[in-house]
Amino acid sequence: MLITWSHALQHTHPAFETVIEHLHCTVLSKFKNDLEQLLRSGERFAASARHCAQSSSVEFEAGWRDAVVKHADWDGTNSRNKLQQSMEVHTACLRIAKLDELKATYKKKLLDALSGPVQSILETGERDSWASIRRLYRRETEHIILTFSDSLSEYELDQTTSVEMVLELREHARCTVVKKAREEAGNILIRMKGRFSTVLSHDKDLMPRTWIANEDIHAITREARLAALRLMSVMAAVRLDDKPDKIDRALMVSLLDGGPLCWKRSIEFTSDPLASTTWQEVSPQDTLITPVQCKSIWRQFKAETEYPVAQAILMQEAHRRSNNSLPPAWTILVLAILGFNESMFLLRNPVYILGLFLAFVLSYAVWLQYDIWAYFRHGTVSGLITISSSLLPTIMDIVTAIINMSHRKKHSLHRSRRALPYHAQSLSNQSHQHAEVHYHASPDTPSSVDSSSGSDS
Repeated sequence: MLITWSHALQHTHPAFETVIEHLHCTVLSKFKNDLEQLLRSGERFAASARHCAQSSSVEFEAGWRDAVVKHADWDGTNSRNKLQQSMEVHTACLRIAKLDELKATYKKKLLDALSGPVQSILETGERDSWASIRRLYRRETEHIILTFSDSLSEYELDQTTSVEMVLELREHARCTVVKKAREEAGNILIRMKGRFSTVLSHDKDLMPRTWIANEDIHAITREARLAALRLMSVMAAVRLDDKPDKIDRALMVSLLDGGPLCWKRSIEFTSDPLASTTWQEVSPQDTLITPVQCKSIWRQFKAETEYPVAQAILMQEAHRRSNNSLPPAWTILVLAILGFNESMFLLRNPVYILGLFLAFVLSYAVWLQYDIWAYFRHGTVSGLITISSSLLPTIMDIVTAIINMSHRKKHSLHRSRRALPYHAQSLSNQSHQHAEVHYHASPDTPSSVDSSSGSDS
């Protein structure tokens, strides 16, 4: 009988294993679905995983007891361990995926919080640009890392893993700032020319300059170059560690204050500070523009910004010439003193004043008739020849026009005088006819009475 029972158990054991395998798949699938639903509803990861694992283990035990044969000494430890291992593997994979998604989310937050503001601060090119960037970097990084640490707590990670992930996020914040700084440093020449043009062509109120005579172009050009040089100093290195450096002073002494003579006289530098590929007190990984590159960029910058300065000088000279059409006041005073006798002579002889007035009117008419400045563009001699050849015909045309105007004026006056008697006669005739009509129409006159009496007789 015992042999028959053992043989029966052996025949039924494969079917039992098949049932347990199906139960394992069913319970594991339910575990995955329940865990996903809990996470979607906003539950914490570690607590949800424990809850789903416990409920799945209970369900597996219930299925095991229903499937096992009574009085059979079959051990279910391997099946339980396999289920536990499968749930742990799935939980670990899901945790990695959720942590990667969480890190990507917070990296995106850091990128949005740092990239745009850092670019805006670097574009200003002020002395405290990196101080502003450091404040922004520390504020945004600490805020986002604090929120990130709170989000990590639901995964119940070990201390080492949590610290490593926080350090990774902090390094990403630094890399974001450095990457944006390198992008701006790559466009340094364009930025410098834009800053130079803005300072050169606009005043402190950002109003366009008119380049009048009292504008100091030399001082304005130096101010514009100083602004461009300060922008290059800001872009030359990353300064997130708040360490002092001499980049600004080195650029100022070497490029703006006169070159070799200045750095030889400076007590800070015993040689050319730009004859190197590294900056003092700045690590190579924090260097964005080397000293040699700064010198080359400055040389190209000066060559490409000479034209607007020359245009400003020409505009100022043209403005000065247009405002200096009259001689100085002292010249007018000297001429008045030296020409006193001539003035008295003209006052005693009004005919000469009339002649001068006519000459002025004639000259002004010639001036309006022809573009005198255009004749002198090709030289003084050619201008004089052209004016002398066309002067006599011009004068004749002007005199003819004046005579024709006088004739037309006399003719119109004569016609008005002839029309006046005719008009007066017509008015007198009309008044006479009106009087006769009034006389005959009156019933009280003696003539009307006489006429009526005569007709009666």
